[in-house]
Amino acid sequence: MDNPGYSQYAIPTSDVVQCVEFSPFPWSAKLLAVATGNRVTAFSCIFQEEDEAVDGFEYTHIREFKLDCKSSALAWSPETSLSTIPKLMSFIAAGEDYKLRLVQSDLKEDDTVLAFEGHTSYVNSVTFDPNQGEQVASTGDDLTCRIWNKDGDVISVFQLTSPGMSVCWHNEEELKILVAQKNGIIRIFSLVNQQTIMSLNCGQSPIMAADWSRHNCLLVGAIAGTDWMMFDTSLSSQPIEKRQAHTDGGKYFKWSRCHESLLATIGRPGRQIKVFNKRHQQLHINTSLPVAYGLTWHLHLPVMAVGGDKRVHIWVVEST
Repeated sequence: MDNPGYSQYAIPTSDVVQCVEFSPFPWSAKLLAVATGNRVTAFSCIFQEEDEAVDGFEYTHIREFKLDCKSSALAWSPETSLSTIPKLMSFIAAGEDYKLRLVQSDLKEDDTVLAFEGHTSYVNSVTFDPNQGEQVASTGDDLTCRIWNKDGDVISVFQLTSPGMSVCWHNEEELKILVAQKNGIIRIFSLVNQQTIMSLNCGQSPIMAADWSRHNCLLVGAIAGTDWMMFDTSLSSQPIEKRQAHTDGGKYFKWSRCHESLLATIGRPGRQIKVFNKRHQQLHINTSLPVAYGLTWHLHLPVMAVGGDKRVHIWVVEST
């Protein structure tokens, strides 16, 4: 135990971790994807909070997938299930060569990798439509957000006025897509008529990340400049709360998937990692790492994972 407020674990890896992603779906919530070098490795994670027979934390290496380049973002497909016959593992990886790669495997012999081509610069964020997994959204430095089908065809392109840093699809708002632009504007688009439904203004830039609360589809969070901020889309296009997080600038922001009041940020100086409880107005975690890439929360547990130097760092937050 490093601290009375949390316990900490690690998964060793062969190289620096570029990004990490827990599956956000109930039937595959134990799965963690980890990108290192030109590989993505799938692990299964079990915590004592969900199984009393486990001593703290256990992980199982499931499969390693070799891709053609490093990955800049990952997203799980809702089609992934290890309890079906045949098993299906499906995720998408955004490559540093500007291509997306849809990886599908039956965890036996049959692995397929389909490249999606169209982005002309770095891809910063990617996600599946959360209910069917039939479509993929991606955004990046080429000033576009693109919607694709599973065959790699572009269905629609949203033109942005600044690089797209995050793209989010809410399971209760499947006909809308949220895109955070680096210039401080968060836009919510209609997938029906391709029009902007709403714009949220951080009042400062650069936005490095934004997230749509799983627990409340009206609540949007972001990190811009040195501050994290919250928006209630039913009230205003301006933040309803703002707080300094990192004096030299923030990089990552993620709402907890299981706890409506917890949020995590990573920023500078160094690689500061903070977990804040907005209800109690207190920090649960305030620590630093030499290397920190990626940030993801477990679906059912107050568990956060961050990529590090030859390891994935995992914290279990004691939350109320």
